[in-house]
Amino acid sequence: MLAAVRCVLSKLISPLWRTVEVEGDIFSSEPGSTDIRHLRGRVVTQLCLDYGMIDDAIYFTSGEVLGGVPLKEGDLVNCIAVRDGAQGGWKALRVEKSADAWEDGGKTSLEAENLQLRPLIGTVTSFDGDGGYINQTTYFPRHSLWEGYEPMKGDWVQAKYFINPNQWTTQAHSVVPLRYCRLDQVRVTSTYGRNGVVDNSVFFSLDSLLLPAHYQPLLGDLVNLVMVECRQSFYSWRALCLAPCSQSTSLSATPLQEAELKSILENKGGLNVTDYGQFGDLMIGEIRELVFWIQNKGSETHKLTCCDFAGWDSEEQFMLVIDKGSTSLRQKGEQLQENSSESSEKQEREVKDVDKENGDMLKVTIQSAGLRRRESEVDILPGERLPVVVACRAKSLGACAELLLLRFSCFTIGRCLEVTVHSEEETALQPTVPYTPVDYRPVSVTPFHVITVAAPNETPRLPKRRLPHFLPSYPVPQALRNCVEAQSDVLVVQPCLGEALSPSNMHSRFSALLWLEELHAEKELREFSISGALLRKGAVYLHLQVLGLAEGRPNLNIGDRVVLKKPQSDGVLLEYISYVTEINDEDVSLKVNSDFQHSYLGEPLDVEFSYNRLTMRRCHSALDQTKHFGEILFPSRVTPQTPRWTGKWIDDLDQNKMVEGNKVPATENGKVAGITTDMMSKATQTKDCAPTSKPIPSKGHFFNPDLNPPQKEAVKRILAGACRPIPYVLFGPPGTGKTITIIEAILQVYYFMPSSRVLVCTPSNSAADLICIRLHYSGFMHDANLARVNASCRQNESIQRC
Repeated sequence: MLAAVRCVLSKLISPLWRTVEVEGDIFSSEPGSTDIRHLRGRVVTQLCLDYGMIDDAIYFTSGEVLGGVPLKEGDLVNCIAVRDGAQGGWKALRVEKSADAWEDGGKTSLEAENLQLRPLIGTVTSFDGDGGYINQTTYFPRHSLWEGYEPMKGDWVQAKYFINPNQWTTQAHSVVPLRYCRLDQVRVTSTYGRNGVVDNSVFFSLDSLLLPAHYQPLLGDLVNLVMVECRQSFYSWRALCLAPCSQSTSLSATPLQEAELKSILENKGGLNVTDYGQFGDLMIGEIRELVFWIQNKGSETHKLTCCDFAGWDSEEQFMLVIDKGSTSLRQKGEQLQENSSESSEKQEREVKDVDKENGDMLKVTIQSAGLRRRESEVDILPGERLPVVVACRAKSLGACAELLLLRFSCFTIGRCLEVTVHSEEETALQPTVPYTPVDYRPVSVTPFHVITVAAPNETPRLPKRRLPHFLPSYPVPQALRNCVEAQSDVLVVQPCLGEALSPSNMHSRFSALLWLEELHAEKELREFSISGALLRKGAVYLHLQVLGLAEGRPNLNIGDRVVLKKPQSDGVLLEYISYVTEINDEDVSLKVNSDFQHSYLGEPLDVEFSYNRLTMRRCHSALDQTKHFGEILFPSRVTPQTPRWTGKWIDDLDQNKMVEGNKVPATENGKVAGITTDMMSKATQTKDCAPTSKPIPSKGHFFNPDLNPPQKEAVKRILAGACRPIPYVLFGPPGTGKTITIIEAILQVYYFMPSSRVLVCTPSNSAADLICIRLHYSGFMHDANLARVNASCRQNESIQRC
């Protein structure tokens, strides 16, 4: 008892004396002391969204917590801490929650804690027969699976896992399905290859399905199954095991083949049964009846023994109607015959008009009892007819089919029933009129004469700069344009597109691809032409509203050409050339001829947008330059070069040691100590090396110490350039750190390779903005040393400000 009280008191006052211990151990800088500490039994003192403090001295984030275990203030943890080189504080490399062990005073070993089983819920991301992974991180061997469970990618599972202390990986001890249940007497609704669907909701694959010997599910089979929750395309359940229902003499228990169904639908023994089984369109909850007449046109008496359904409809929307006031089918037939005044010759056609005959029956049906099966022996004499009333109560949306079975003493006659169920929500979502694509293109009327009126020579393109124009035109070959417009085979005009890429056909192949892309862009732009547009007249410009412009439909830039067409009554077509000067959401300001600007009175004009070929011409020009880089694009051999980086990279541990004791070189007036002015890049000498907000690390150290080993290796190889002039390609899926790796390489080249120049080219403005912002906020490069070149058509409002 005394020991338990002592242990409780020690846990209550631990936040008080733990801090003193931290100050005595961690912050002591005795000679020869290491900068990495293994700490046990520490207390979480502060906790925010994704970071916290241990003993108010050690910083940690949620990524360092082993196993993603949620922590709260006051929890005892064990951690490995390292001194941060940049700020001199302490940061946790790994944090583990201590186990509550009252017997040993909370001194449970890390190994024992790691081997404790912890719960995990996730999906199977891979399985190769011997083992697999849950959530791509937790490995599970085959012997850990639930007995009889064959997992598949996408299955939801519940596992118990432990942490492997040797490799710091998680491994599952036991794996069971998260949820599973059983379904009885459901049909296989579709099959495709080795996959299929049961009851339109349960997916199965023969590769992971447990089946009885010598059985393979077929379309229409009635089966029992056990299913587990799984994520498979549109389906949330997967069949784990499947078996056919016990065979019976009943037709409703066996799937019908096409030949058998055709035989059942035929009239037999001189009996003629109504063949109209269309219930039409019903709303949810609505009820409709159909009367099936059985007429004996033979000379023998037949006995109807049973009426039931084949069970195609799992919702059981169809039923047999038995009026409470009626005692037999014959009495119902007599009632219907009394209400009918038509002759026997017209009785065949009265079945088609079921709504008229059943108009008075609908009120009775609501108060009637419905059965799925009725056994009653009724004799049908020669020349006599008998009614069978079937009702449908709409329950399930969509089209549904069922088979009505009329069983006689010697044979069975069936009739197909069909219904389509709708809802009010579905009706509200239906279009009011059939969809027809709107043709915005003006009616092509061939004019006798076209007069083109150009805009003034002072076009608004590049108003502040006057640059020489050396870019060739690179027009689209007329043969290729005719081929595309005629929808002919492009290989006839450009056979290089069918050849393998090689140095000899690279230029012609990519030129053809650029021209095809341009023709496709022209076609898409023509679809946005406007017929009969009304422009607003301004003081200087004409203003045009283009719906969809804010979403890039079409994509217009300042300086693009827009043709305004004004047909005349005498067959003359006036074309006014205008240029885009301003774009505000969906409003475009157009600069036109001054005379037309003053004379425009608001009459409708046909608007045709022109494709801006500047980008394509630049692509063709860049393609022309590739003739000088044949050995780089198609290297025949790789010759290792002398590495351009000759310095020694400092390991992580050595880099952390050098942070302490003022061993990190400080900056003097923005210059790195030990780096002379001659070593600085000539591109930076125009700004007198503006000071940075952070101290520049010495050569061999990384600006970002949080890079992982593959990222650091990529930076080292980029700086070494052993295979130059072949470029170093950095690739990977999103979120793998390509941008921060490029930022590190830029900073390393800028500071420690002064003879180099750094030119960053991106495929979009947003990507270039991201590089600039990352460099700016890194604290290692002043804005005066950055030059961001924007496209001339880019609006000032869209340029980000740091």
